[in-house]
Amino acid sequence: MCLSKVYFERGGRKEVFLEEVASVTVDDGKLRLKTLFGEQKEINARIKEIDLLAHNILLADSGVNST
Repeated sequence: MCLSKVYFERGGRKEVFLEEVASVTVDDGKLRLKTLFGEQKEINARIKEIDLLAHNILLADSGVNST
């Protein structure tokens, strides 16, 4: 299977955010990530890089301030 591991970049460091991700959906400016097992997480972030060969998705701060 071709599932991905999602990382979030903070301060130059990559932290694992979610594993076994099967789909990514953009919904109202937020990313909704869903795993093979149905777990869902939402994050206000932007996609910085997708490496399909390595099955990695790198997210970064969206730069949008919440008010």
